[in-house]
Amino acid sequence: MVFRYSHRPGGNEIMKIIDRYIGVIVASHTVVVMLVFLALFCFANFVGEMDSVGKGSYGLPQAALYVLFTLPSLIYQLFPPVALIGSMIGLGTLASNSELIVVRAAGVSMARIILSVMKVGVLLMLAAVIVGEWIAPKAEQYAQTMRSSALAERISLKTQTGFWARDGQSFIHVRDILPDSNLRDISVYDFDSRQRLQVVTHASAASYQNSKWLLQDVERSTISETGVSTDHLPRAEWGPLLSPTVLGVVAVKPEKLSAWGLYKYIDYLHDNGLSAERYELAFWKKIISPLATGVMVFLAIPFVFGGLRSVGIGQRILVGALVGIGFYLFNQTFGYVGLVYDMNPLFSAAFPVAAFFVAGVLLMRRVR
Repeated sequence: MVFRYSHRPGGNEIMKIIDRYIGVIVASHTVVVMLVFLALFCFANFVGEMDSVGKGSYGLPQAALYVLFTLPSLIYQLFPPVALIGSMIGLGTLASNSELIVVRAAGVSMARIILSVMKVGVLLMLAAVIVGEWIAPKAEQYAQTMRSSALAERISLKTQTGFWARDGQSFIHVRDILPDSNLRDISVYDFDSRQRLQVVTHASAASYQNSKWLLQDVERSTISETGVSTDHLPRAEWGPLLSPTVLGVVAVKPEKLSAWGLYKYIDYLHDNGLSAERYELAFWKKIISPLATGVMVFLAIPFVFGGLRSVGIGQRILVGALVGIGFYLFNQTFGYVGLVYDMNPLFSAAFPVAAFFVAGVLLMRRVR
């Protein structure tokens, strides 16, 4: 006679054990898959940095440090496909060992098994949010600052009060570093050969155009033995300070920013009457990306309980990789199509995730 866990004394305790066991198996395999992917991508990125090694003060230690600090961004991008492959391998291992059959024979419903797996999915989603919002943006900015400073042989420093750089006898302070080569609240301090302050220039904003900086709302104070004279200009061109190499520090890709950073920049673009569609798309992708991780975990369930329950681990990895790559390509392509045809950014970001979720539901119905 087959018992039902809900009718047994201590059924809740049994389900807690099952939840914990399934969670550990799926999570451990996901971590292993992530480590394998990171090892491959890190090696490829390090090899790619070899072209820059030897320029300025950028050597092998700096290249290794750069690759290390770009890892959080890489982890964030890999979360959905890694969650899919890790879940498929973990659940496939349980299926191959007939452990899922035993759980089903014990009266545990399919819905309850799905719930156990999705608890792991929720933890992976939370991990994606933490990495994407708090760890990756800061680590990426430090990596870009360190790399550009070494390549350009400039003294530069990123602090809580902004970005400092030196070019010859000039010291530059930028309060806010924005995407698309835009800066806000810039101060330039020019010294002579005897380290005496000569000119202080302040601008509310700056943009890099035609190999020059275009300053807006400029206040320039010239210091001489007779006193200080101040000029106000609506616009002014700024010379070669902060070269295009150093510009790599400030040209942050939208995908590398946090959701809050994107929100503030979108607000800035709207206030200045500028186009913000690309950044709105990046913002909504940032919001929906953790959901994509959960959808990938959910999608692994019908694959394992369906046609892949009796195949080897190699085939599961292959199928998981193909589906994960397919999702990534579809997600990226549909986002660009949305920009070209002026679709709603929320729709462009959400449709690929929703489509794969619907596919998972349909596959689940076939399994059941």
